[in-house]
Amino acid sequence: MTQARLIVHGGAWTIPEEVHAEHINGVHRAVSEIYPRLRDGLSALDAVEAAVRILEEDPTFDAGRGSVLNAEGEIELDAIIMDGETLNLGAVAALKGFLHPITVARALMEHTEYCILVGAGARKFGHQMGIRESLPEELVTPRELAFYAQSKNDPSFCMREVFAPPSNGTVGAVAMDNEGNLAAATSTGGSPLKPPGRVGDSPLVGAGAYADNQSGAASATGWGEAIMKILLTKTACDLLRDHSSKAAAEAAIELLERRVAGLGGLILIDRSGNYGWAHNTSEMAFAYAEDSGEVVARIRKAKG
Repeated sequence: MTQARLIVHGGAWTIPEEVHAEHINGVHRAVSEIYPRLRDGLSALDAVEAAVRILEEDPTFDAGRGSVLNAEGEIELDAIIMDGETLNLGAVAALKGFLHPITVARALMEHTEYCILVGAGARKFGHQMGIRESLPEELVTPRELAFYAQSKNDPSFCMREVFAPPSNGTVGAVAMDNEGNLAAATSTGGSPLKPPGRVGDSPLVGAGAYADNQSGAASATGWGEAIMKILLTKTACDLLRDHSSKAAAEAAIELLERRVAGLGGLILIDRSGNYGWAHNTSEMAFAYAEDSGEVVARIRKAKG
C-alpha cells in the first residue's frame, strides 16, 4: 500500500492581498475534506472529482459558481477528468447550466465510449444522466456581473491580460490513492469575454490535465491558448521520466514561457507520490496534504 496524496489548485493569476484568505480557505477546504477519505480508501478518481466539486461550489474561483461571463454575458464551462491506471478520460466543453461540469465529464468517461462532448450535446447528456441543472442565478456572482459590465465595451480588452486584474482562477486536483493509482481533474469557466463556443486548454487531454500511472499526473491553470500549444500537463508528465517532480514542473513552465510566451501554473504528483508545482504568474493558490495529514495551503508568489 502506498501513501495517499492529494494536491489542488485555485488558479495562477495576480491575486490581490485582500482576497488571499478566500483563496487559501477554499483550497484548504478541498484538501481537508477529501484527504482523510482518500487515506481511508477512496479511489484517486473519486478524490479528484470530489475535491473539484468543492472548488466548483466556491464562488471564489472561476469554475462552476463564480465563473466568468462570455462575450454575450453567459457562462460556459469546461472540465476534464482522467484515470492514470487505464488512461480513460471524460471531458466537456462550452457546457451551460451545470454547477458541476466535472461530474458530467466523469459520467461521460464511465457510461459511454466517448471522450469529449461540447455545447448542446454535453448539456443533453447531463440531462440524460440525471445530473441536476442549475439556474443562471446559482452560477453568476455579483463580482463577475460587475467585471462584465466594466469590460464588455472595452476595445483594448485582451485575454492574455486578464491575468493581471481578476482575482479568480481555474481549479484542479491531482491524487494518488492507496493502491498507487493516479488521477487528475480540471474545471473552469474559461476566460472573461470569450466568444461563445470558445474552448480553452482545461478540457483538452494533455493540456489542462493528464494522468498516467507510469509517469505522473498533473493539472494546469493559466492562459489556455498558450497552454494547449505545448500540451503543458503531458509535457510535465513526460519530463518526470528524467526529472524530479519539482524540476519537471519548473521545466514545463519554463518551456511554456520560452516557446509561446505563456502564463500559467501546474500541480503534479509523480508515480512515487512526490508533489511538484510551478508557475510564472505573480501568484498561484494551492494546497496539499502532508504525510501526517496536515494540510498546507498557500498563495505562492513567483520568484524574483
